[in-house]
Amino acid sequence: MPAHEAECDTPTEPLNLLDTHDPQDPLDTLDPLARERAHLAASRAALRAMREDVQSLDIRDVTANWVNSVVLQAQMDDRIKALADLSHTPLFFGRLDYLHRVGAEQAEGAEGEQFYIGRRHVHDADGDPMVIDWRAPVSQPFYRASRKDPQDVGQRRRFGYTGGELTAYEDEHLTDPTEAAQTSKLLQAEIERPRVGPMRDIVATIQPEQDEIVRSGLGGTVCVQGGPGTGKTAVGLHRVAYLLYAHRDRLARTGTLVIGPNRSFLHYIEQVLPALGEMEVKQATVDDLVTAHVEVRGTDEAAAAVVKGDARMAEILRRAIRSHVSLPTEPVMVVRGSRRWRVPVYELEEIVKELLARDIRYGAAHEALPQRIAHCVLTRMEEAGEAPDDRVQNAVARTPAVKAAVKAAWPAVDPAKLVLRLLSDPEFLAAHADGLLTEDEQKTILWSKPPRSVKSAKWSLADAVLIDEAGDLVARTHSLGHVVIDEAQDLSPMQYRAVGRRCSTGSATVLGDLAQGTTPWSTESWEQALFHLGKPDALVEELTAGFRVPREVIAYASRLLPSISPGLAPVESVRESPGSMAVREVADPAGLDAAVLAACEESLTHEGSIGLIAADARIPALAAALEAAGHAYLSPGEETTAASRLTLVPASLAKGLEYDYVVLDDPAAVVDGEPDERTGLRRLYVALTRAVSGLIVLHTAPLPEALA
Repeated sequence: MPAHEAECDTPTEPLNLLDTHDPQDPLDTLDPLARERAHLAASRAALRAMREDVQSLDIRDVTANWVNSVVLQAQMDDRIKALADLSHTPLFFGRLDYLHRVGAEQAEGAEGEQFYIGRRHVHDADGDPMVIDWRAPVSQPFYRASRKDPQDVGQRRRFGYTGGELTAYEDEHLTDPTEAAQTSKLLQAEIERPRVGPMRDIVATIQPEQDEIVRSGLGGTVCVQGGPGTGKTAVGLHRVAYLLYAHRDRLARTGTLVIGPNRSFLHYIEQVLPALGEMEVKQATVDDLVTAHVEVRGTDEAAAAVVKGDARMAEILRRAIRSHVSLPTEPVMVVRGSRRWRVPVYELEEIVKELLARDIRYGAAHEALPQRIAHCVLTRMEEAGEAPDDRVQNAVARTPAVKAAVKAAWPAVDPAKLVLRLLSDPEFLAAHADGLLTEDEQKTILWSKPPRSVKSAKWSLADAVLIDEAGDLVARTHSLGHVVIDEAQDLSPMQYRAVGRRCSTGSATVLGDLAQGTTPWSTESWEQALFHLGKPDALVEELTAGFRVPREVIAYASRLLPSISPGLAPVESVRESPGSMAVREVADPAGLDAAVLAACEESLTHEGSIGLIAADARIPALAAALEAAGHAYLSPGEETTAASRLTLVPASLAKGLEYDYVVLDDPAAVVDGEPDERTGLRRLYVALTRAVSGLIVLHTAPLPEALA
């Protein structure tokens, strides 16, 4: 697999074994690298022309009204954004030389085809493709073809870029038995490229096992268990991009959503989809979903949050809301003109019992009950020879007598008031938690000083999830077409239910690592998690090949696995980086800050981003030390630049982030900062695995036993 650089002599290999010499072609006299650069320049010009075509469209004569005009203009604006040429993002990263014309019979002597594979489709003025979207079926062999299964590909070419300029290429002849299989140097260089700025797409480096997940269908939910560096987050984002390509019309109607653990993480990943031409995918945290109508001002002790997050709370809420229903005890008398119409108690009871048996949403039944009572009145009217219509039925349903009967039998319920009563009234909670929560568990979640009203309540995030559940019992939550949940191992059962409501009629991509569960309520198995999500039949895939974390670093961190997640397979890193890791003991605790500063300065001599990760309690002291030494630093979520590459990261916010070099301050403090040892060791596992190129661990206290 020879690689060719810009400064090397003209390669002896031809650009394409299928090409024949054409003296009339001005490009034919160029060396292969120059020809590829010329194709890149022509493709960029074609992309600009495509964008200018959209910008020049005049929609004044094709819209019937201003509403259509606004909608069409918004669609055009999105299209213009999607066609932007990002100067430092390669327009194409590979080329496939097919042995035969795609879709044609593979007859001897049949003409082959050549396709450039890139982030989006580009065509010339005649409509002929110059770059093929990586998601198109014809692009799939770029990721899947091998010597054992070449998929009719004679040659696969990868391109190397420096600052947006094409500087190298590398060929792999899949049908040549004399060429020895080698690791792609360009592929490895792309994986190891220094990380400055937000998360990048991995479209040029997707591996076969990742591609299978990316291209799995829209109809089913996929759960991806992946250790550090396996690319699970990127796989999930690329799956969204693929689904939008393959099912654009459907998802345009139903919507897509990416859910991340916190705002810093969402800011880190927010540029991946736009780089792939997808502008309309919304991003949120679970907290964003459940706090739209509730102001969170309080916090829970861990024990209370665990109980509130337990799936048993869903049944308690269901019982509590249905307790508002009571069987009628009085008949309904409706006056219409000079006549009175009576609906007896037994008939009213039958209606209420039927609605209860159907187990429909509480609010839907509340809306249906007056219409059902009114229908009974209309039946009597018809029996008496009258001919009432729907307008009469609606009028009867609005009469004071019917309204009073509905209020007595099936009163309206406010979700927040219901949760407020459960958490404030011991007797009300005990009545509906009987057989579900122990007395101690009930005491754990009851407010010691109940608030006077919903507005004065200091709701916690766990309370907001309960209110969201109660709201769904009243009225169905809108379902999206596809939802991606990252760092899903940290969700409670009730949070899974909240997310599941948002994709009840759609599908989901669940991403996580059981070993990185750092909440007291984190899931123990994907089977449990998927059950609470409402997707028990989801396909569970495991990624075990690591492409980001060096082998030495992941092997060190994996010493913790038997303690934090027994039975979970360790990641097998494909990257060796001798000297990428150092563990240094600082004998004098007073000298730890100085040692940390020295390690940061050492790391800054390398190219790329630097993350200083420490226990949350240590952040103020380290911030002061950095400022005193004149070192500017960023907070998680702030974009690194060439001039500002050091980020100070609390261990609680490190999950999902990555840095070229990491300095880890005092592992024992990271462990001690959590409510229990297992959670602390999991937090440490996360911190240890954020490094792409190098890790320095500094400690004064003894290391955890599993690492010693």
